[in-house]
Amino acid sequence: MALLQINFKSEIIQMEHTLNVILPQIGLYEGEKQKQIRERGFPVLYLLHGLSDDHSVWLRHTSIERYALEYGIAVVMPNAGRSFYADMKYGPNYYTYISYEVPHIVRTMLPISSAREDNFIAGLSMGGYGAFMIALRNPEQYEAAASLSGTLDLTPGFSFPEEGYQKMAKQIFGSKLEYIKSDYNLIRLVKIKSMSGEKLPRLYMCCGTGDFVYGVNLRFRAAAMKYGLDLTYEEGPGAHEWSYWDSNLKRILTWMLGKEPQKSLELKVF
Repeated sequence: MALLQINFKSEIIQMEHTLNVILPQIGLYEGEKQKQIRERGFPVLYLLHGLSDDHSVWLRHTSIERYALEYGIAVVMPNAGRSFYADMKYGPNYYTYISYEVPHIVRTMLPISSAREDNFIAGLSMGGYGAFMIALRNPEQYEAAASLSGTLDLTPGFSFPEEGYQKMAKQIFGSKLEYIKSDYNLIRLVKIKSMSGEKLPRLYMCCGTGDFVYGVNLRFRAAAMKYGLDLTYEEGPGAHEWSYWDSNLKRILTWMLGKEPQKSLELKVF
């Protein structure tokens, strides 16, 4: 595997930005595989960070590079600050950046597939919300999306006792009413998309029963079931913590790609 850091000037954000990318390598003598990749590109997972994280955090707290090797998939990890992946009311347009500019950058620079069936998106906490929101708003782009302990209903954020959270919610979405009536409201979005006739991505969500976002995950699950979305839901012991998210990453990749990982090569020590 290759680990790449791409520094570039974002046309959308209007400043320098950084992407971390895990990219499978093809051997010198794997001629047929080289041909296949030239024609199609690697399948890709866009992996989104949480509220207090950045584009480096998946590499530092999980075994995502090893998992990507086992599944033969590229992983793109962008940075979206504390934006909830929205085009902010008072701030940068991170929704447009993540949805359109980041895929454009990696597809023009690297052998990344643009085919819907090869494109996946996932995230934790704020990133779980972002993955579902982006995938449902752009169903033609993504085969599947996954949320780990996602903050899937943001309505309570406008009334949190902590003043900082209320201020952040208003900076991102405007008023509570503006959020509720917008496509950033996942519950509303699920209802609208279920009646659109579009082919929607498969969805996977998991959450620990000891997590503070467990309740909002149950609310989203109820809405998804009510409106007939293709949702796989799993829960179990766990909190809002890296040990839970790392242990579920391989399950998500197996579900997304519909295959078990390749047998890992043994590391021999002499």
